[in-house]
Amino acid sequence: MNIETRILSSMEKVFPTKAPAPMTQPMTCLLGENYAFQIAVRPDAPFTRGAGIKVSVNSALSVSFKQVGYVPAQMLYVINNDGHFLTDEPGIFPDPLFPAKKNDVAGDAFTVAEASGDEVGTFRMVSNQWNSFMVEVRPENVPAGIYPIDVLFEAKNIREPEKSYSYKVHTEIEVIGAKLPEKTFKYTNWFHGDCLADYYHVPVFSEEHWKAMRAQIEMVAYYGQTMILMPVFTPPLDTAIGWERTTIQLVDVIKENGQYSFNFDKLTRFIAMAKECGIKYFEISHLFTQWGGKCCPKVMATVDGEYKKLFGWEQEALSDEYKDFLSVFLPELVNYLNTNGLHDCTYFHLTDEPHGDHLPQYMALKEFVAPMIDPYPIMDAMSDYSYFEQGVCKVPVVATSALEPFLTGKRPDDFWVYYCIGQGHSNLSNRFMAMPGYRTRILGVQLYLENVAGFLQWGMNFYNSVQSLHHINPYAVTDGEVSFPAGDSFIIYPGEDETAVASQRLIIFGEALQDLQALKLLESLTSREHVIALIQEDVVEPITFHVYPTGESYLLNLRDKVNKEIKQLS
Repeated sequence: MNIETRILSSMEKVFPTKAPAPMTQPMTCLLGENYAFQIAVRPDAPFTRGAGIKVSVNSALSVSFKQVGYVPAQMLYVINNDGHFLTDEPGIFPDPLFPAKKNDVAGDAFTVAEASGDEVGTFRMVSNQWNSFMVEVRPENVPAGIYPIDVLFEAKNIREPEKSYSYKVHTEIEVIGAKLPEKTFKYTNWFHGDCLADYYHVPVFSEEHWKAMRAQIEMVAYYGQTMILMPVFTPPLDTAIGWERTTIQLVDVIKENGQYSFNFDKLTRFIAMAKECGIKYFEISHLFTQWGGKCCPKVMATVDGEYKKLFGWEQEALSDEYKDFLSVFLPELVNYLNTNGLHDCTYFHLTDEPHGDHLPQYMALKEFVAPMIDPYPIMDAMSDYSYFEQGVCKVPVVATSALEPFLTGKRPDDFWVYYCIGQGHSNLSNRFMAMPGYRTRILGVQLYLENVAGFLQWGMNFYNSVQSLHHINPYAVTDGEVSFPAGDSFIIYPGEDETAVASQRLIIFGEALQDLQALKLLESLTSREHVIALIQEDVVEPITFHVYPTGESYLLNLRDKVNKEIKQLS
């Protein structure tokens, strides 16, 4: 038996029957950076039962190994294929990163070590196909220098020992003695905690649910997320009119004899958990329904001893009853946030993506709510430049497909952008499964060039169909039941026993944020003008949100140049 291996960048998406392109650039990283690369493996003969492959890693650095798994993808894009997709054919796509399985049977298996050859579990692979493993290194308190990484593949045929063999893969990474700056960029993927309870079939806010929420928040924070959406009330997002999502409400509402009171214990626990995971900023879930703000979110309450729905689609957003409720609730919430030191890191939402003739309603909502939460900022996804010109929202979050007037004219002081289902055309960056990895990672450079303060994406873990009509299994349905481009609605998977499973797209997006941090570090050592010149060096056209070099080489070469300059200047 022979085995073919290739070292790849983290951006390469490996398909079973297509030979992947090897990485030729040297591997360098800063202290505190999560450096990821892949080892693709293709054995030329099938394993017989009882023949396993042991994978051992020998390195002075802590090394993590995960197998790149596959999920089906049917709907790949919405508007059109602009020529910058991997394919326009549905099929299986690489995405979930599976940790080693423990206590697996010995036969036909990969066993893998985190470091120094210590066996921790097993992986399985298919012969005569390309199988890929994501290797991650995050040096923290180690001396600068070049560190070898040796990976030993050992096939031991239990039935026929003479047919055993081994194969070694050697590479090395240079650790530069400068630390990646602390994560301060404001970045959120909207958290859908109800979907976790639905997936695991556990009660909301049971200990199993808290465990699952912590695992996912901790993982996205590890890869650069700094803000979390808090379901103060069940988020009124992607829910069909008259329909309900599973209730998830961090604030208990009590109404007795017509008087409101509130219990913030669950909210306190959630905030403490998020901070422990590395979250720095918080969003209050939307106070009104999506796309126009015409109705109320679902609010559950204990009314004179009976637990029941207090508000929902049945009540208008500015009904006297809901206004009376908010008039009591919002001052109480603001007092809670102030008391707990959250006054300078919390944003409020009114309604998502107002546009067109929604302006009068949005203004009415703002005029009612803003005085009660001042000086807390209101942040909403809205891309109509005329809204911004009229001072509708202090922090408008603008779709990358609608940025031109914001880039050429006056822009918000706190300038945020977002993408979602619709930003898959005109060469715009996005993180759909069918997009090449470089198209996701280029965003970090684009954010730096335009001095963007924050980024938002709506789907951290939305495991529902479109409009929440059904719960879905994200390993089987990746497009919201043929409604979203595959991968749009989630970037993390639920794992066994309430653990979290990263996606390759999560890794790549995290690297885009690390590029942004490294560029800012180099700027602090030189100047912004110097860094921009370095970015645009050898580029045919200036980089914009629509124009940038295709292929992963540009990004790998850029980081290598940035790292080498940081090394010299540090």
